[in-house]
Amino acid sequence: MTDRDFAIAGRKIGPGNPPYIVAELSANHNGDIDHAIAIVKAAKTAGADAIKLQTYTADTMTIDCDAPDFRIEGGLWDGKHLYELYQMASTPWDWHEKLFAVGREIGISIFSTPFDETAVDLLESLDAPAYKIASFELVDIPLITKVATTGKPIIMSTGMASLGEIDDAVQAARAAGATQLALLHCISAYPAEAEDYAIRRVQHLADTFNTVPGLSDHTLGPTISVAAVALGASLIEKHFTLRRSDGGADAAFSMEPEELQEMVSACRIASAALGKVDYRAKASEAPMKQFRRSIYAVADIVAGEAFTAENVRRIRPGHGLPPKFINQVIGSAATCDIERGTPLNWSMVHGRVGAPE
Repeated sequence: MTDRDFAIAGRKIGPGNPPYIVAELSANHNGDIDHAIAIVKAAKTAGADAIKLQTYTADTMTIDCDAPDFRIEGGLWDGKHLYELYQMASTPWDWHEKLFAVGREIGISIFSTPFDETAVDLLESLDAPAYKIASFELVDIPLITKVATTGKPIIMSTGMASLGEIDDAVQAARAAGATQLALLHCISAYPAEAEDYAIRRVQHLADTFNTVPGLSDHTLGPTISVAAVALGASLIEKHFTLRRSDGGADAAFSMEPEELQEMVSACRIASAALGKVDYRAKASEAPMKQFRRSIYAVADIVAGEAFTAENVRRIRPGHGLPPKFINQVIGSAATCDIERGTPLNWSMVHGRVGAPE
């Protein structure tokens, strides 16, 4: 592991490891714990490494107020008041223990985004293996400080944030003892447009703050996530549901099981294909070397006869002298009779007993 890497429940995360895929359950439970459990199980089947919850109540997020500041205008939640939205979307706190137990039972890590200090206390009581800081809470330094004191890995989304705000969050986390950090590049739009993502920021964030690189992807489809992995992302977060037709606050920009499975596979293939810079031939290429070009006799040649462009050529297969020596061969004399179709070697070339210096 590098100094950036960390592990969640024993799974190493960072460059050189397969990308860590987090399926975000968020509000897609639609108020039904059995539906939530089905989503957890489907994420495991699709190949996700973890399922992530959101831990809040309407009262820990905002106040019940009809003033214009508390009304949403535009987007998926147009016309709703904040309190109303969070009442509908929250994951009941008394579900958490059951969902964590299901995760342990089927072998998928489960953790959450806390939105206030009381949520951190609940998650600590359940031995959450990691924490996520949402983009909107990146500026909540007291919350980040509280999370950092747990000593658990922290994954922070950076949607809307300036470089200075990200620096404030990272410095606060580290000052409170955090040593295991991932920064997720994110565009806080639902859904987000691909052209807004500028995924080169994934690696820039990691290099700037010495953190694990990642992406919180709110675009439709797998393309941006796969591209981010190809640029070095080690952690991908994607909203997940059973069927978008089920509805719910986040369903419109969430992946279905078949889509998540395809994305997981594509991300891991992209990661494996990155490899390391190495110019040695791969074992899989060895049988193909015979199909390179090399120097062959293309006519019968008698001992003492000069090699010419008419009786030797650079052709496939590759058992003869390398093509770069053709000008040294032509004009020399054959040391022996050579049949058409014979690969040349230096013992056949007058004055040569081995490869040129």
